Amino acid sequence: MTSSPLLPDRIAPALAANLTHITLDRAKLADFCQKHRIRKLSLFGSILRDDFEPDRSDVDFLVEFLPNATPGFFQLVDMEDQLSDLIGKKADLRTPKELSRYFRQEVLDEGVVQYEHATDKSHDQA
Repeated sequence: MTSSPLLPDRIAPALAANLTHITLDRAKLADFCQKHRIRKLSLFGSILRDDFEPDRSDVDFLVEFLPNATPGFFQLVDMEDQLSDLIGKKADLRTPKELSRYFRQEVLDEGVVQYEHATDKSHDQA
C-alpha cells in the first residue's frame, strides 16, 4: 500500500499490515453506517500503529452520528456487537465526546475514515 495524502507516512505501513487481520467489506460497512445513521466512521488506535496485536487487540472506531441520531447506551453496545461480527474481531465504538480531552484532537486528526455520509463528502468537495 502506498501512502495516501490523508495518512501520515508513519501510519500507512502499519495500517496496511494490520488490515489483513480484519474483514472490511466496504458495501456491508456502508449498509451498517446507513442503517445506524452514522455520519462518519473512522479507525483509530492500535490498528493504525505497529503495536497492534492480532490475537489480543480490539479495533477502535470513532463514530459520529447524523443530527438527532445518537443512540442510547444499549443501542451502542448492540452496534458494537454488529460491527464486531462484520469485521471478524472485537470492535469498540467511541464518540468524540467520550474521548479524553488530552488526546481527542490527536484521534480526530489521525483517524482514518472508513465511511462518510454522502452529504458530508459533497460539502468537502465544494
